[in-house]
Amino acid sequence: MDMAKRIQDLTVELTNILGVVGSPEENDVVDYVFNWFMELDYFKENPDNLKFIDVIDDAAGRKSVVATINGKKGNDKKTLVFIGHTDTVGISDYGDMKEFATKPFELTHKLKEVTLSKEAKEDLESGNYLFGRGIFDMKFGVAALMVMMEEFSKKVDELEGNLIFAAVCDEEGNSGGMLSVVPELVKLKKEKGYDYLAVVDTDYSAPRYVGDETRYIYVGTVGKLMPSFYVTGKETHVGEPYKGLDPNQIASEITREFNLNMEYCDIADGEVSLPPITLRQQDLKTEYSVQIARNSYVYFNYATHNSTPDQVMDKMIKGATKAFNNVVNDLNMQYEKYTKENDYPFERLPWEARVISYNQLLENVKAERGDELERRIQELSTELLKDKNVDERIFALKMVEMVHNMWSDKDPVVIAYFSPPYYPHIFVKGEDDREKKLMDAVNKAINNAGDEYKIVNKKFYPYISDLSYAAAPREEKAVESLKENMPGFGVRYSLPLNEMQELNLPVVNIGPFGKDAHKFTERLEMGYSFGVLPQILLDTVDELMK
Repeated sequence: MDMAKRIQDLTVELTNILGVVGSPEENDVVDYVFNWFMELDYFKENPDNLKFIDVIDDAAGRKSVVATINGKKGNDKKTLVFIGHTDTVGISDYGDMKEFATKPFELTHKLKEVTLSKEAKEDLESGNYLFGRGIFDMKFGVAALMVMMEEFSKKVDELEGNLIFAAVCDEEGNSGGMLSVVPELVKLKKEKGYDYLAVVDTDYSAPRYVGDETRYIYVGTVGKLMPSFYVTGKETHVGEPYKGLDPNQIASEITREFNLNMEYCDIADGEVSLPPITLRQQDLKTEYSVQIARNSYVYFNYATHNSTPDQVMDKMIKGATKAFNNVVNDLNMQYEKYTKENDYPFERLPWEARVISYNQLLENVKAERGDELERRIQELSTELLKDKNVDERIFALKMVEMVHNMWSDKDPVVIAYFSPPYYPHIFVKGEDDREKKLMDAVNKAINNAGDEYKIVNKKFYPYISDLSYAAAPREEKAVESLKENMPGFGVRYSLPLNEMQELNLPVVNIGPFGKDAHKFTERLEMGYSFGVLPQILLDTVDELMK
């Protein structure tokens, strides 16, 4: 059976297994992968090279699979790491077609009965696409790596070095799978003496704009931070609006300052990151009354190509200060108009723009309350953790709220902090031998692929992925700023930062072409994905393992 057909059949088999992120059913896919490897002769003979890795402190009891092939040629320690995620987003978007969401061939017929976009309808009618939840993001990628591992397992006598494949869960959630595998990779490095070369992912690759037919391979990956703002205004009766300061107005102005503002994009090697975008904004008032809210909060998705957490915090404080000043100035302008129209005396409002970091807040409260601060933080952590499913963002928010309530200063203020999660960017510049070797291998593989498709090598995989955890910033103060300004770091949300820094690996995503990940029209294009990409993957591996 040829490789393309093998990958296609396995892709469909994996798609048939529903494994929605956050559910115990994620293990159904992981178990399938494990059992599939156990049927291969290599793993029958080397069962210790196949293992489950449990997600650390996971309420759902989820796990990942790590499969290792040790080459016998030359007893070389060089090792290549592959990753692919086995989970998917949910299927509620399929509506009455939910039962067909994981059945690509049946779904093709059902989709003919519903309204589709012009592009999706054309792709459906072309016969060049397979539809289904997760088929594109990323059951194909997992299948491609499994079949590739199968191929290499048949010729270990010719393999110079080692291959490790981690099929990880929870990528669509909090990356619990990958974060549990990273310490395992460090452990294997120490025990086996492995010399890691790079991490290769096969996650999806989509058009970057409408009509884009380019096939992209990304050497490097985007990072993500979650800048957050806790806003304290001044409460008042709605009958006396200028005696108060509406935190919603400040939060809205902060949103206006950052939301989709290209000034906050990172540019590296001519590639521009996505601008920040709001993920949540709301006030914290719990009841209806004619008193305005006292507190609100907002947080953003912030993509990085080269900015470190400390640099982003500086930008956030400056931007939020600008926004706060805009609110104060506008309020005074409106109040002056109001007093003039009513023939009242005008006196400038007392508000002043203040923005501080969470770490500054901690220092202020520590100076006033001493050891009581740490005790109260511990008590709140214990209380919040009684709910094993407490959201990491809410955990951080509650921590900021409690610490701020301890502060004697009750004047309006904005507190800037980081909410989980954090994904480091990895910028592969070609500055060391490993980076150069990866870039050269990918370029050679692309050149060998022919000219049927336009294939372009870019720097940053633009979709948040587990690739980010193959490294962590080493710049002075970068990681410290993250820890200091992320409430509850190391309690509700943790990263194996030391292990990530120890790996410090270049990364590449060699993924299939398709469209509409996370939509009910999610689909995989077959010509390039099955016919060309597997050879690019193999050529890259062969070149790296020479």
